[in-house]
Amino acid sequence: MRQTIARHRLFDTGQRVGVAVSGGADSVCLLHVLRDLAPLWGLHLSVLHLNHRLRGSESDEDAEFVRRLAAEFGLPFILHQVDLAATADNLEQSAREARLSFFRNAISSGDVARVATGHTRSDQAETVLFRFLRGAGTAGLSAIRPVTADGIVRPLLEIDRAEVLQFLRDRAIPWREDSTNRSLTFARNRIRHELLPQLVRDWNPGFERNLAQTADWALAEESYWEAEIGRLADSYLVPGVDSVLLDTTRLKLLPLAAARRLVRRAIEKVRGDLLGIDFDHVNGILQMAGATEGHGRLQAPGVDVMRSFEWLRFARPVPNGLATRNYRFPAPIPGILRIPGTALELCLEVTEKLGTSDEANSVYNETMGDVNWHRLSGPLEVRNWRPGDQYQPQGTPGPEKIKTLFQQFRVPLWERRHWPVLIDAHSIVWAHRFGPAAEYVADRNSPAVLRIRETRIAPPPGGVYNNVPGSSEVGRED
Repeated sequence: MRQTIARHRLFDTGQRVGVAVSGGADSVCLLHVLRDLAPLWGLHLSVLHLNHRLRGSESDEDAEFVRRLAAEFGLPFILHQVDLAATADNLEQSAREARLSFFRNAISSGDVARVATGHTRSDQAETVLFRFLRGAGTAGLSAIRPVTADGIVRPLLEIDRAEVLQFLRDRAIPWREDSTNRSLTFARNRIRHELLPQLVRDWNPGFERNLAQTADWALAEESYWEAEIGRLADSYLVPGVDSVLLDTTRLKLLPLAAARRLVRRAIEKVRGDLLGIDFDHVNGILQMAGATEGHGRLQAPGVDVMRSFEWLRFARPVPNGLATRNYRFPAPIPGILRIPGTALELCLEVTEKLGTSDEANSVYNETMGDVNWHRLSGPLEVRNWRPGDQYQPQGTPGPEKIKTLFQQFRVPLWERRHWPVLIDAHSIVWAHRFGPAAEYVADRNSPAVLRIRETRIAPPPGGVYNNVPGSSEVGRED
């Protein structure tokens, strides 16, 4: 165990370490050995126990057993209790989430800097087999990690369960048996008591060790890819308003292994995790990205992926989005208007002269349009584009449907929903990105000018949106 701690740098000198002790053989062994090794790193140990209340008095007896063990060693004891018996969810998953929450809270509160758990190489083998049966890739096969980003460590991960039991028996150290560990209702128990022993007996006596080595191999692979995909994500993923965009033309040039991981990273940035995302989801997204042209859509757990022109957009699903897309409100002069569902603001003011080229090229501006103030007949309003809208932009021979302009300018579908237009009575005076209407455009002889300035609220991390070809608004919600 000392070699495992050193190899993976599980502890820093002088750290406060919480030892998660359920009362079972693995965690009791962990506490005994860590108590012996603690002086090598100057560790300050405490004992953490979670009472799930799943087995009535048996659960309470486990908690009391661990409390007495902590007292015997003179260590602080931290008890947390939850009532999982009342949950309707998957008990295994709920218990795991409750433990992780307890451990993370202990770390975030400052009670401990690390939490050590009693996972062994046997647990690792079971986890690898379980995930393989469910169709995991190398990320899933890396299974139980020796140390996690949030400070949970596994000092027993290179030791078999049989060695743990032998250690305890040789020293007459007592432990508690959890009766639920024998129940074949749980998938992990069926793997532990039936499938894995059969594979060891009938196929390969070293199968358990091979599975653990597979996890070690996969972990090294994933550690490499973690750094590599971090570099690629900074270059390929365009952050937006609650979304991430990916250029399909660049994606298709990547090796398949990198493309798959980049898609997974985009999903993770939107969702925060990859639970429920499998091979078919990633493969479906890549097939959609590989199409020559056109639009497409794929929904996976917790993420909505759309293809429009050369872009993929990753976002969380929005329930009843059509019901909330339309807006319409007065446009006060002067005034600053935030456009719903976007990172865009419109600044409206009346001036006596046209905008200068320096102002129009300001790094903070998308575009600036000037409208002849005296040609406007009434109060102005801002609303989103609606089907059937048309007007004649400056410099065009006649009226154009805004939908046609979307096609000409290759505006992705998701940008169109909240696309703002400025209206005077029933006429479109100005449209986002397409500029003023020809009949309203200001010139040098206009006695007064309505200046319409488009600005971003803040540049996104990693750059500005206008570094994306084909649209000054790529990366926004809509």
